[in-house]
Amino acid sequence: MSSGIESIFKSYLQPKKAYEGGKGIPVDSSKKIYKLSSNENPLGQSPKATKALLEAAHHVHIYPDQTDIRLREALVQDFNNELTKDQFICGNSGSELIDMILRAFINEGDEVIYSNPCFLPYSVFSRWYGAKQIDVPLLDPDYSLDMEGILNAITEKTKVIFLTSPNNPTGTYIPKAILDNFLSRIPKNIIIVFDEVYRHFADAQDYVSGLPYVKEGHNLIAINSFSKTYGLAGLRIGYCYTTEKIAQYIRQIHKPFLLPHTSTEAAIGALNDSEFISATVKTVLVGRKFLSQAFERLGIKHWPTQANFFLIDPPLPEVEFADFLMGHGVMVRPVSQFGAPGKVRITIGDQESNEALVNVLEKIKPRL
Repeated sequence: MSSGIESIFKSYLQPKKAYEGGKGIPVDSSKKIYKLSSNENPLGQSPKATKALLEAAHHVHIYPDQTDIRLREALVQDFNNELTKDQFICGNSGSELIDMILRAFINEGDEVIYSNPCFLPYSVFSRWYGAKQIDVPLLDPDYSLDMEGILNAITEKTKVIFLTSPNNPTGTYIPKAILDNFLSRIPKNIIIVFDEVYRHFADAQDYVSGLPYVKEGHNLIAINSFSKTYGLAGLRIGYCYTTEKIAQYIRQIHKPFLLPHTSTEAAIGALNDSEFISATVKTVLVGRKFLSQAFERLGIKHWPTQANFFLIDPPLPEVEFADFLMGHGVMVRPVSQFGAPGKVRITIGDQESNEALVNVLEKIKPRL
């Protein structure tokens, strides 16, 4: 006999397809695999982060700091004292911070706006709290923000709007003039979650981070991660910054002892490694130019990117394309799940990885 437990299940948490992260390298692989599927750092991790991590490993029998204050103080220095320690919130990855923000602001029936193609947790996490999800797709053919579409979609139930710059998986960004105009027209009772985890790789003259808008007092929360530029994806640590009023409110649901001692120490070490950060950005920018030229030469449609990856329209069906590359030792990521059916995202690697990718792409031409 059924226990009837299903009767108390929340209707919006009925089984649906969940977010699936990128796959790891097969443990039984006997050949070298170039992993260009998860936007990880092509140089590995910061040496200063590694040193701090190893030293911290001797103290894991002790509870970590009760709060994230030391990391927040390090972030103040990293932002050249343009923000105070009370404007930062740290968590176990940017994804957890997105979850925390939604938990703080969303009640069942509230509305959340996002723009596909985008990072899938925006919609998945919103569903966890019973939000009505409003998708205002990016515009064809360049994946630019549909500013008027978003403004027209706002209702009295709208609580959160997700903006991403540079955007995953498209690599596109929101120019400053467009973002200025957009924010000037948003009602004052709406939270803008501004995902900027790829900001270090953006070199467009009119790119802008969330910093000036937070300083101006906009209701904007800028999400950042240590997974990309700093090479700490395996430690799952991130941070956001916003106004002191919003940060103080969210911090009420910040769990004590949330950040592992190892992650905190590695993150502080990484922030102090400007040489590694510069080398990472240079590697990505050089690789971005190399792959763009290769895609042009091979006739592979791709979109200009401000991130450490490319979105391409593959010359084969996306799964067949990914399987073919994997068979030749290169991992890439089909992104139908992100709202970009038929497309594939390719991480920019070091020069060896990028050349391996191009060599495999050249093998596809005889198949067409």
